[in-house]
Amino acid sequence: MSRATKSGLAAEAQSKVEAKYNEEQAAECLEWIAAVTGQEFDKSGNADNFYNILKDGKMLCEVINALKPGEIKKIQKSTMAFKCMENINQFVDGAKSCGVPSQETFQTVDLWERQNLNSVVICIQSLGRKGGQFGKPAIGPKEAEKNVRQFTEEQLRASDSVISLQYGSNKGANQAGMSFGTTRHM
Repeated sequence: MSRATKSGLAAEAQSKVEAKYNEEQAAECLEWIAAVTGQEFDKSGNADNFYNILKDGKMLCEVINALKPGEIKKIQKSTMAFKCMENINQFVDGAKSCGVPSQETFQTVDLWERQNLNSVVICIQSLGRKGGQFGKPAIGPKEAEKNVRQFTEEQLRASDSVISLQYGSNKGANQAGMSFGTTRHM
């Protein structure tokens, strides 16, 4: 495969990722971040603004510390790449400690190299649903609560007397003598 073909495929894949980015959801995430941290900034959801506000990871770390005070001990103030990436990584770890499932988090390079801003939005939305657990505003649909049910022994044994159709009893009918197609001749 030539370099031109490879780069064309990579560009196509990147454009598919960028197509998933939703400005309205990103704006909702930025509004939630402003509400949780108490900071003022441009809350428009366009990709450039979203990236510029979050790229150094400082704001994200402040969100985690607003939800769980002291969770992130040191927020890096430097704009050097590895320091910013350290902030982003601390946010992802902090989000997991707040209950965000790992499949809803993002890789550090998704934000730092602007590879997949949609996954960053998904992570912030997931964290935002947990906001109510920490006494902060929440975004998105309310999370489901556990509904554990207790059954008595009598209720559990009631199923023993039921004969399922999967057990091969259908009023005496069975598949004996049935054939589909002809036999294989060699």
